Amino acid sequence: MSTRVHVVGAVIVDDGRVLCAQRGPGSDLAGLWEFPGGKVEDGESLPAALQREIEEELGCSVAVGTEVTTTTHMYPAVAVTLTTFYCTLTAGTPRPHEHAAIRWLRPAELHELEWAPADLPAVALVASTVASPGHHA
Repeated sequence: MSTRVHVVGAVIVDDGRVLCAQRGPGSDLAGLWEFPGGKVEDGESLPAALQREIEEELGCSVAVGTEVTTTTHMYPAVAVTLTTFYCTLTAGTPRPHEHAAIRWLRPAELHELEWAPADLPAVALVASTVASPGHHA
């Protein structure tokens, strides 16, 4: 039986652009792009986990808004349930501490990157909705 992991991802929107993060060398799926975030710890709420992970990975603070989607992707050794949320920056500037790179892209440009499979459903939703007023945090 495969391991199950619940992770959270931040769709950080600023000035109509979305923050995309490239997985660093040595990580699973290195080189693929994702919405930054990470594993939820026991007893932690999803928004609290996301705020902690963004602080650790990008050195900035976010306000967690509405949920984008929750999907489960079956990788060979693990089942990853990913819950993504729209977020807005509240303090600091994102810097890639654990990622190879970060890029700010307009929703229509998201398809230009090679995304981690678990992120693809959220990418499709964000690309179609984030440009509309009132859909992000």
